[in-house]
Amino acid sequence: MRIAARWRACLPFLIIPLLWWSCAKDSAPVVVDFQDIGSRENPPSPKASPPSRKVAIGAMVSPKETFVHYRELFAYIGRKVGRPVELIQRKTYHEINQLLDRGEIDIAFICSGPYAGKKEKYGFQVLAVPQVQNDHFYRSYLIINANKPYQRLEDLRGRVFAFTDPESNTGRLAPSFWLHQKGEKPETFFSRIIYTYSHDNSILAVGRGLVDGAAVDSLVWEYFQSTRPELTRATRIIRKSEPFAIPPIVASRKFPPEKSDQVRQILLAVHLENEGRQILQGLMIDRFITPPADWFENTEEIRKRTLLLKENPHASKKP
Repeated sequence: MRIAARWRACLPFLIIPLLWWSCAKDSAPVVVDFQDIGSRENPPSPKASPPSRKVAIGAMVSPKETFVHYRELFAYIGRKVGRPVELIQRKTYHEINQLLDRGEIDIAFICSGPYAGKKEKYGFQVLAVPQVQNDHFYRSYLIINANKPYQRLEDLRGRVFAFTDPESNTGRLAPSFWLHQKGEKPETFFSRIIYTYSHDNSILAVGRGLVDGAAVDSLVWEYFQSTRPELTRATRIIRKSEPFAIPPIVASRKFPPEKSDQVRQILLAVHLENEGRQILQGLMIDRFITPPADWFENTEEIRKRTLLLKENPHASKKP
């Protein structure tokens, strides 16, 4: 299915268990070395191994079946740059931003919200975005339990609502903007707000009746609609946002420009080699491209407006 394919292309994997009520931070990055550089019985000398390149992935969305394909992509990049590649997974976008800022990771798959809102602060260097069936966009879906009578956002007043991450575009900024247009704030409109830290978990929470509604990435919902319809069957979409640009792959500002350009050129040329095409086929990606500068303007505008509402909590409501 086309939209399911787009989901695989733009966002990473690794599902966090449904502990949606927990807001605790991980104490340390989880690091997995994808480069096979020796056997257990005869490990190579540390001096013989060049420093690894570190790639970070936020755990907002994560079908397990995509793991092997991203593993292949990272290993491919590692072979091209002549360095082992490590995967560092963190729970929130904020943590990924901090790792990028400190130069503790080199490259990251991030949401369009953090990119549009923090690119100046953190100096993100955009490398590429996926192109899938000539499409580069996704939406925010407002979902409810299929057995509930709610028809509009207004029907969720006083209910329990799930956001994914404080900086998620589709999982928080878009629905907050909808409320902003009505002169409302999430903190006072809903009786309670929880963060699931995964679009997968938000879908499950709504389907199981743990929350009354949630805002989720359309690509994730459509992916499960195609591959695991038992998860989406228990939910219903009552609103869709405008289209947003697919999240980019970025490099830390502390990653040397010549190295960033090297990785960028590798990504842009993956589809030109047989091995690369096979990897992309597994990910259902046509190719990687360089996005135009104005692709994220609507995301940035929504972010600014929701921030203004937050900074002015006593703003008068529309009659």
